[in-house]
Amino acid sequence: MSSTGEPSIPRRDLGLPTLSAASFVVLAIALSLFQLYISGVRPIGLFYERGFHLALVQVLAFLLFPTKRRGFPKKSSEEPSGRGAMAWAVDTVLISGSILAALYLTLNLDAIVSRAGAWSGTDVFVGVVAVVTLLEASRRALGWPISFIAACFIGYGYAGPFLPGVLRHGGYSTGRLVGQLYLGQEGIYGIPLGVAASFVFIFILFGALLEVTGAGQFFIDLAYAATGRQRGGPAKAAVLASAAMGSVSGSAIANVVTSGAFTIPLMKKVGYTPEEAGGIEAAASTGGQILPPIMGAGAFLIAEYTGLPYLDVVKAGLIPAILYMGTVFVFVHLVAVKKNLKGLPASELPRFGPTLVKGWHFLLALVVLMTALLMDFSVARVGFLSCLAVAALAALRAVWDRILGGNQVGSRLEEAARRPLVSWLGSGVVRIADGFVIAGRNALPVSLACAVAGIIVGIVGLTGLGLKFSSLMLSLSQGNLFLALMLLLLASLVLGMGLPVTASYVVLIVLAGPVLINDFGLPVLIAHLLVFWYSQDSNVTPPVCLAAYAAAGIAESDPMRTGLQAWKYAKGLYLIPLLMVVHPELALGGPLPVVLGKAVMAMVALAAFAAALEGQALRRLTTGGRIVLLAGAGCAFFPSFLVGGLGALFVIAFTLWDARKPAPNSAPSRPGQ
Repeated sequence: MSSTGEPSIPRRDLGLPTLSAASFVVLAIALSLFQLYISGVRPIGLFYERGFHLALVQVLAFLLFPTKRRGFPKKSSEEPSGRGAMAWAVDTVLISGSILAALYLTLNLDAIVSRAGAWSGTDVFVGVVAVVTLLEASRRALGWPISFIAACFIGYGYAGPFLPGVLRHGGYSTGRLVGQLYLGQEGIYGIPLGVAASFVFIFILFGALLEVTGAGQFFIDLAYAATGRQRGGPAKAAVLASAAMGSVSGSAIANVVTSGAFTIPLMKKVGYTPEEAGGIEAAASTGGQILPPIMGAGAFLIAEYTGLPYLDVVKAGLIPAILYMGTVFVFVHLVAVKKNLKGLPASELPRFGPTLVKGWHFLLALVVLMTALLMDFSVARVGFLSCLAVAALAALRAVWDRILGGNQVGSRLEEAARRPLVSWLGSGVVRIADGFVIAGRNALPVSLACAVAGIIVGIVGLTGLGLKFSSLMLSLSQGNLFLALMLLLLASLVLGMGLPVTASYVVLIVLAGPVLINDFGLPVLIAHLLVFWYSQDSNVTPPVCLAAYAAAGIAESDPMRTGLQAWKYAKGLYLIPLLMVVHPELALGGPLPVVLGKAVMAMVALAAFAAALEGQALRRLTTGGRIVLLAGAGCAFFPSFLVGGLGALFVIAFTLWDARKPAPNSAPSRPGQ
């Protein structure tokens, strides 16, 4: 689990030769210890913090993704791939360049500041090295599209005088571009990387420590114990497990590869098609990335860009996230009813009480996190205390199990009790070290994406492209907010084909945020949440749907069809932001009766939309019934609470009336049900 949107790969599964693997482990542990130190012991200057963080991340990327090797290691059983002499030479140069870029800036910071724009030839040369090594590291870890997009923006900085119309600008020299991207605070070392280094990594480490101590299995078992016997029980368990795991990991793809390995086969077993099973898991896991208290790197960026306390962002995201997970849950239930699917027998499911007894200490770690947030600690200190809490609680539980005969999740009592003390203590140290390595591994995509986003943001600020984009967006929409949001959604979809969620959010908020806030009058937090939600569509929207691709691999299904299913189940990503715009109380709060009333109204509308799309409510729906439910659901998108409330009452009344009519022939039970 991670905040990265990428699968977690334990230390032993790196798939690297011994020297590379050992180097990776040592550096990943060093990075984790460094982040713990600056988060909870002594903060350091921003250039020193960001420079050291990015240098280590780039070195880790070049170690994990050698020259001529692409993508994530597939299976731990595969033989490690070595590097030839030429590959080692190339990677050594790139690693050296990454280290040089960080050292040069930090060791010469005062001299660079004193030059105040009159950059030396060495400044420019090292800046070019910094940009090139970053683009290559991101290409290896995230794929060529993100590096290509960043390179296009750099090219835009050069080519301004030759461009037509609104895109034209005066053009900039290499020295001016290097000053913006490398030697200042508005490029690579800007806010996105600062958020990744200061806040995001410590919560990635928190999720990794939860993973190695057994929290993932605990959340999955608890979800199965709660819903496994219901109609379509495994699918409902997938929704709950992804919500629980995602709320502390902030990662869609990590949720898919962890919980999906358990939930997808069982969904197929009770009658969901492989595409449906993969789509449900992808949509549910995407919900984990927007569910508080940890909402991925985007939530920390929202707090940084808006200047609001992180707790305010968490509060604003709570009701919309619950509505999203509720919509996926309704979809799952409707499919189960439509196909007459059953749950799993009680004999195949864990029991709720014993499962809770085994893993209750994991919930205490979340209590520590929320308590620290409510006590108004800094975000970095909250993450630091949460990491300490996980390690301490896991250690105390292990001692309890050894002395008094408990049974921790994921361990065997008889083995734990009989192991020699030194071996027992050593295994605990190895688990913590595994957590550090997983955190270092999972930090690569988010930190590299944030650094590359800094390049794009720097070019946008230098060339004035943000104002030009806002002007173009306002012109095309002709002042109509709905058309502007459709343009924003289209831009998000296009950017999502090349950028991960975090980078897509940064670019969109820099380009479109001003027009949404200044010209259309949206509240600042609503505008940021709107862009943040739309940026999630790269997980579930074909042709690029990363979470769906990961789920398809587990489900052994067609990736595109799985993506279409995920897109259907994740419709809340597009509808709920519109509801936030029309009814800002859902995010910003207000009088309790109004907030609760609008939340219920929104959930009824979303359920009606799901029923109309699926053709199933309490009974099979006719075409006319679908149209009626869509009309009722549409009332929620009027600003008037009265209109939305009447629409919700109409939906409920029609559904109850329709259920009393004679039922048409229902689908037979699936074989084996």
